[in-house]
Amino acid sequence: MATKNHNLSDYDINSVPNAKGMKIGIVVAEWNETITASLLNGAKETLIKHGVSLEDITVYTVPGSFELIYGAAQMVKTGVDAVIAIGCVIRGDTPHDRYICKGVTYGLAKLNEEQDVPVIYGLITTLDMQQAEDRAGGKMGNKGDECAVTAIKMIDFKRKINGI
Repeated sequence: MATKNHNLSDYDINSVPNAKGMKIGIVVAEWNETITASLLNGAKETLIKHGVSLEDITVYTVPGSFELIYGAAQMVKTGVDAVIAIGCVIRGDTPHDRYICKGVTYGLAKLNEEQDVPVIYGLITTLDMQQAEDRAGGKMGNKGDECAVTAIKMIDFKRKINGI
């Protein structure tokens, strides 16, 4: 979703189901750590705000955004209800960013197709550090908030569709 006219932290609080008892896994890339740490904090705060207990949030780190695919695939096996994959890729002087972004997007999409646990896409891809900061708690809100709300809604969706 484009964020040009959308604050990532704005949502209808009444549209979010009670998340009490939901178990959430979060895999976070260490690369661009100041950004990913802010995204992680936003996700955790939002999960807790909606009823997830701190004990039901499991966080693991991986070295970079490309490793989010493997990290999320492993975390799916731990019995969590959803996995949030958090990373940040900032364009550099080479086309490396495009390969990473395409690979991560494809890999996480494939996990969603093949696994029975929702994997939430929390990779921000920006042209520069300012854009990343804007989306990690700055003027555009926090992508971590959006990911947490999405995880809760997808768990609720899965429960409804399976009659749970």
